[in-house]
Formats: sequence, structure tokens, C-alpha cells
Amino acid sequence: MYPQKIKPFLYLGFFYLIVSLIVRIVFFFHPITTAHFGFFEVLKVLVIGIANDVFVFILASTFLALYFLFLSDSKYKKPYGHTILGALVLLFFYILLIPNNIFKQYGGSIAEVALAFIGLKIICFALMLFLPSKRIKIRNTLYFITLFLYVLLIVFNAVSEYFFYNEFGLRYNFIAVDYLIYTNEVIGNIMESYPVVPLFLIIFAITTAITWVIYKKTKDELKSLPNFKQKLVLLGSFILLVGISLVCLGVTTQIKSSNVFAEEIEANGFPKFYWAFTHNELDYFQFYPQIDQKQAESNFLSQFSAPLLTRNVTSEQPELKKNVVLISIESLSAEFMQHYGNEQKITPFLDSLADRSILFTNLYATGNRTVRGLEALTLCIPPTAGESIIKRENNKNKFTTGSIFKSKGYDVKFLYGGYSYFDNMQDFFAGNGYGIVDRNNFKPEEITFANVWGVADEDMAKKAIQVMNAESKSGKPFFNHWMTVSNHRPFTYPNGRIDIPGDAKSREGGVKYTDYSLRKFFEMAKKQDWYKNTVFVIVADHCASSAGSTELPMDKYRIPAMVFSEEFIQPQKFDKLMSQIDLMPTVLGLLNFNYQSKFLGQDVFKKEFQSKAYIATYQDLGFVKDGYLTVISPVKKIKQYTLSQKQDKLTPEFSIYYDEKLLKETNKKIVDDAISAYQSTSYWLKNNQLNR
Repeated sequence: MYPQKIKPFLYLGFFYLIVSLIVRIVFFFHPITTAHFGFFEVLKVLVIGIANDVFVFILASTFLALYFLFLSDSKYKKPYGHTILGALVLLFFYILLIPNNIFKQYGGSIAEVALAFIGLKIICFALMLFLPSKRIKIRNTLYFITLFLYVLLIVFNAVSEYFFYNEFGLRYNFIAVDYLIYTNEVIGNIMESYPVVPLFLIIFAITTAITWVIYKKTKDELKSLPNFKQKLVLLGSFILLVGISLVCLGVTTQIKSSNVFAEEIEANGFPKFYWAFTHNELDYFQFYPQIDQKQAESNFLSQFSAPLLTRNVTSEQPELKKNVVLISIESLSAEFMQHYGNEQKITPFLDSLADRSILFTNLYATGNRTVRGLEALTLCIPPTAGESIIKRENNKNKFTTGSIFKSKGYDVKFLYGGYSYFDNMQDFFAGNGYGIVDRNNFKPEEITFANVWGVADEDMAKKAIQVMNAESKSGKPFFNHWMTVSNHRPFTYPNGRIDIPGDAKSREGGVKYTDYSLRKFFEMAKKQDWYKNTVFVIVADHCASSAGSTELPMDKYRIPAMVFSEEFIQPQKFDKLMSQIDLMPTVLGLLNFNYQSKFLGQDVFKKEFQSKAYIATYQDLGFVKDGYLTVISPVKKIKQYTLSQKQDKLTPEFSIYYDEKLLKETNKKIVDDAISAYQSTSYWLKNNQLNR
């Protein structure tokens, strides 16, 4: 009898394993998977992957096991049925009417979810209590719905994992958690990026068909329900399997492979999502390698002329109170520009502007998300493990580029075409003294086009000109940080602006339209009185993609940056390796600012500048210096690569890093430098030493 009672689990489990296997095979052959696999490595990935899937399915079956556990005819007999129904009704009114009930104390929508669940439970229980002749039909209907939800989750998760992998070259991570939180932007993005209606129709059709097959094969199991003793045996067996699965998952999820893609393909998305949800911050001092704290600080601060965290930056020249406009461009990889070898001519304006600017040709982003780029340009510190500072609770009153300008009497603002609550930008910038201009400040007639991420860049350009004109009339200089949005999936924009249709949804179109919008901005700016007294800083927030066969592929972090100002900035190329966190200290140096600094980036034109870069994901912290890439990771792991240089055939004066070779023996001096940088930054943040 017992084997018959597990038929629903066997059918669902088999379906889940088949779907997961198909997803893995697709990932093996996906274009983003740049690694190559030998036969035995493929076999290893599949074996570990199947094991992960089995253990995850057992854990996910907990809800189905509870559903079967509470199936019973005896609970509808007097007096149990009426007592249970009465208790459910009392619980419903407790949640509905008591202001400080236990559900509402958790905040969010938990109370509403509990109320809906209990309400549905009351309806179903009452029907089965008062309509015994319909009990089997009602139970079968509820069983079909339960199976449908399980099958839908399996199918929908497979589709979601594919699209996530297609975008990031990874299974679920912190970004997936963000997507769950910011449902409006994410659902809107999906609606605008993909053929959602046909896709959902296919998903529901497949789900319905599979559910019907499993239902027909297993519905007879509901005719004879196990008694209390049998349920205890089944429950005990299931609890044992859950315990084994938890232990085994702890082992299989720690098995490492020769490259990142192998680890991602053999992994299961559900544990990765759970891990990301519960680990949005990583304690450096718990998970990462360390050296003596005083030695770490001494090593790190030795790069500055005054080896102190708080130090005086002085200039022999008089300060220049020029306006500064910092434009951080969404997802603009260096490879999109002709100056870096692109032949598509999708950034004609930026390429022309680069010829008249200081062009930083060997600059690397600190991360692969917008908040990382904003953090690097605003705080000028290396990235730290876990989420960006912008998204953390302790993100206010920091020492920022805005605080420097504000101390000099500048009007300081953050401009964003979307709703700045996204990614916690509003909380961060407002909490650090920035005025905010976002989509909330637009009148309907000022918006010619918008998608889920915000108004089109050309609309934001017009608004920026309005803001800057108003600031100029106040008699104060201004510092405005504008974050663009149009070069983001779904890559939609107004038709008729460029030669790529706005509904083509192509990344090249997104890049070219952003370039078009920036041209329009500069055309408008050039007509304003404040234009010649303004320094424009143009830089990407991060690259378009960060997927690669190693943890931190260098070419996926290289971004363009330039500083332009008519009759002030003399065109030149700066080819030394540098970090995104060095850009704003360099701009402040060009303005001859005198200030007390806590920035951890350097002015690249100072004689003490040390050429280096910081590149990171949420876990892996990379440090590039002297031809080495050092990566420190949880749990206290260290990898070091030697980096070769390659001259681009189109632009031989530029070099990019490639062909990363893992060293058997590490260069200890560089390792110590890497640890010193990340350990010191984490320590100072933890102790609020980077506050104003």
C-alpha cells in the first residue's frame, strides 16, 4: 500500500528531473557559455546536477507531504468538523479585526496573505463539511489545483532560469532577489522585452497537459486514505529523507569545478536563490582572508602622499568653481565605442566627443550593476562583499563627491529618468545631501516616450537643461549627477530618432539611442550661458555583460570614461590602468580643489598614483595590479592569475587583458595588497570611519 501513496511524488519528481536535465543541456550549448567541457567533466556536471535536483525536490515536496498528511474523512465527523470550522472562522476574524495580531507584527503583506489563505480554507472546508456527497469531487479538484501549482512552478522556474542565464550567464543570485522585490519594474521589463502572452500561453498549456497526465495516473490514491498509524510511518520516512537531503545538499553545493560555467550548470536554482535571499551582505571578517589590521591599513594607505585615512588634498593653483555634470551611462561597455575597436558606428557622438576630451582608455568598473557604478562614482571606494552600500541600511551621511561640492557652495543633485526608489537610490542620495530629480518631477506633457525603467533619455536631457538653467540663475555653481536609463533591456525608445527602429528591442539600438540623446543634450547645453564654465564627465556605470569562463573576466569590466570642457580640457589619452573609483578624485584635481579627503581612489595625474583596478561580483573581490589578477572569495579562498596583454588590431595603442592563467604559486606581495584594500575598506565601513 505504501508505495502506491508515493506515486504523486514519483511522477512529479520524474517530471522535475527531466525538465532540469533539459535546462542543463540548453546551458551547455548556450552562446553565453564560453567554456569547453570534456566528456568526464560533462558527466560530473550531470551527476552532481541530478543529485542536487533530487535533494531539492525532496525538500520542495514538503508542502505536498503536508497536504496529504491532512487529508482525512474523520475530521468532518461530529463534533470535529464544526469545531475545526469554528476555529478557522475565529482565526479569520482575529487576523481581520485585531490591530496588533501576530501576522501584522511581521509587516509587509503577511497579514493579507494569511487572511486570503484562511478565507479560502474556510470556504473549502465548509463545502466538504456540509456537502458530503460532493466531497470526493471537491477533493479531486483541490488535488488537481495542487498538482497544477507544482507543475507550474517547475515549468516557470525552468523558463525563468533560462532568461536569467541568458542575461547574466548565471543561475539565480542577488539580482534575482532584487527582481522579486522590485516586481513593478521587473514585470514591466519582462512585458516589454519578451513576447509574454504567447510565452505564458505555452507555459500554461504545457502545465495543464502535464498536470492532467499526473492527475489521471494518481487520482485513485485519494479513494482510500491512510489511517493515523500509516500516516505516522509515511511522515517519519519523509522527515528522514528531508534530513538526508539537507546534509547532502550541504556537500554537493560545495563541490567546485574547473570553471564558473560548470559550477552554474551543475547547480540548482532554488538553493542559490535562497542563499542570495539570506546573504545580501557578507561579513568580510568572517568569510575572507585577513592580515593584521594595522598592517592592512598601513599597506593600503601607503599609496597616498599622506598615509592617513583623513588627509588634506591641496593644490598650488587657485580653485576653479566650474559647474560639473557627471553623466553615468547605463551598461555602456567600452567595446561599443569605435575608439575601443567597434566597427558598427553606434556611438558617433561619444566617439567625436572623445577626440576633444581626456579619454581614459584603460579604466575598469568596480562591479556589474548600476548601484556598484553609482557607489564607485559617489563614494570612491573599492567594492565590498555583498550588496552595494547604496542598498544597505547604513548608507547615509557618507563622505561623497556630493559632500565635497556642497562644502564648496555648489547646488548638488541626482537626476534619474525612472523612479529613484528603485535600487534604494532615493534613500541613498537624499540621505547624503543630494536633491533628487526623477520621474516624479515630470509633467505628462514633458514625456514623449517612457518604458518601465523611466522616461526616454532625450526627455531626461531636456529636464536636465531646465534644472541646470534654474540652478545657474541662482548664482551658485552646480554639481549634477545624471544616470541614464534607455540602454537597458527592453531597449525601447521613440521611433524616428536613429536608423534602428525603437521597437526592434536591440542592444545596439539602445546604445545608439543613448548616444543620440547625449548629442541632443550637448546641443541644448551649448546654447546656455553656463556651458563654457562647465566640466562634463561621461562614464559607464558597468558593462553590458559580465559573463565569462573565470570569476572576474577582465574584458567584461572595461568601460569608457572621458572628461570634456571647451577651452579648459586639453584633449589627451590616459592609457594607464585605473579604477572607476579614481575618476572623481581626478576631476576634483583638475579643478584644483583643496579639501579633506576620505576617498580611497586616487587622482591619476598625481605623481604618487599607483596603477591598479578593483573588479568584483557580490562574492568575488578582484584586485588588478602589475599584471596580476588576485581574487579573494569566501571561505578565505585566494586565487591569482597572471594577465597577458593583447594589442587590438584596430586600435593598437590600446591593450586589454585576456588569457587569464591561474598561478600555482601566488605573488604574496600582490595578495597582501589585495587583502589590505578590501579588509581596510570593510573595516572602515563597519566602524563608520568613511562617514562625513
